[in-house]
Parts: sequence; structure tokens; C-alpha cells
Amino acid sequence: MVREFDFYVIPTPIGNIQDITLRAIDILKNVDFIACEDTRTTQKMLNHYDIRTKCISYHKYNERERVDFFLSELKSGKKIALVSDAGTPMICDPGGVIIEELVKNGFSVTSLPGACAVTTFLSQIPRESEEFTFIGFIPRSEGQIKEIAQKHISDNLVFYDSPERILKTLSVIKEARGDIKIALGRELSKLFEEVKVGTIQDVLNHFKDGIKGEIVCMVYADENAQDKQLDYKIKELKQKGFRDKEISVILSTLFNLNKNEVYKRSLEL
Repeated sequence: MVREFDFYVIPTPIGNIQDITLRAIDILKNVDFIACEDTRTTQKMLNHYDIRTKCISYHKYNERERVDFFLSELKSGKKIALVSDAGTPMICDPGGVIIEELVKNGFSVTSLPGACAVTTFLSQIPRESEEFTFIGFIPRSEGQIKEIAQKHISDNLVFYDSPERILKTLSVIKEARGDIKIALGRELSKLFEEVKVGTIQDVLNHFKDGIKGEIVCMVYADENAQDKQLDYKIKELKQKGFRDKEISVILSTLFNLNKNEVYKRSLEL
């Protein structure tokens, strides 16, 4: 016997239309309606599987407006499924507003396992550690990109980016961190799927003629992260006008470091 829920969060294929579970198809056929980002996009998948359930638009611009409607429908006993254009809702896609309200109002919510670009990507690249930090779409500004690259120097940093911006993003990360190791995946699960692992310059050279498709990228944690983080913090404090002795006191106190060693490193920089 399968438990029934009020609200279902359902992953949809990120590229290959066959990457959907039998359970997902069954639920989509039997709920009262499907909330989706773009009804036209979702309808193509529904037509492929002969799913005739009504679609209701639900995207980041009307999330708040739809809440009362969803709550009203659920109170009347109806069942609802939430999908995004591709992948898993709530992972860089709408859903947070309605889920919060459903939990507050005591409705039962479940999420089905399924397609997600992050896990699809991470399961096919070499990694020494299971740990990673996912930040969604990386910001556009060079300053923010550099700040993120430095902040996560000790992490395997995973992010999404567009094909129009990714090569510029990688160039900015190279400025901030040097020619470090990265992995880049594009068109995952599709005909022209490609994953490239190497230094930033290797990847830039590989895609020198341009790149197409949705992008997932991981910047590997730096092997000398502790020393580089210290250098970054010293330079940051120097830019703010702190002197070497002041910097040694601040950083040794905050991070339990040897004050003399910090002072010496600050003088070298």
C-alpha cells in the first residue's frame, strides 16, 4: 500500500525525456492539477506520456499570488503536483514559498527522487571528498565571483552558469585563484553531453570557439587552502588600511594562529 500525500514535488527530465520515474508518471496522471513554471514546456512532456492533467502556471513572479489558491484547493481535498521546467523543484527553481505555507498549514508534502543536474554531474567526475558546496547560479559581477572563489577556497565549489557567461566566469576565477583544477559539464543527459576536467586554462582552450547548453561547474578545493586563505585575509585587511602588526593581532586572535608567523607573512605580502 502506497501512502497518499496532499502535495507532491516531482523532478522532471533535465534533457533526456526518458529520465522520469514510473511513479512520477503515475502521480502526474492522478493528481487534480500540476503546478509548473511554463505550461508550454511541461505540456510537451505530458503529451509524450499521455498525461492529461490540467496545468497551472507557478513561477517566481506569481509564487505569492498562487499560495491562497493552492491552500483553498488542498482544503477541498484535491491533490497537487509541483514540477519545474527541468530537474528538481526547489533546486534553483520555484517552490520555497508554497512549501513553507503548506508546512505551516499542516498539509502533507513529499518529494520524489529523480533528475537533478548537480547529482548527475557530481556522480561522473573524480572527487577525493564527498563534501561540496552548492551555491546555485553564480553571480554576474566580477567582484562577487572573485569573493565567492576566495571564500570557498577550501571547498569543492559547485555552481550553475549560462553558456553566454561561463567562459568569462572562469577567467575571473582564474584571476582570483590561479590556474586551478575544475570540472565542467554541459548538456547533461542530452545527445551532445560533455564533461571536461582539467585546469581552467585547459577548459578555456577546449571551448575557445564557444560553448552551448546548460552548464554545471565545480571548482576543486585548493590543496594549499589554509595558506592561501591567510594570504587572502591579509591582503583584504591591508586594502582596508590595517598595518602589519594590527593584522597579526587580528588574525592570530580570530583564527588561533601564531602572531609572529602571521606578522612575517604579512610583511612578505
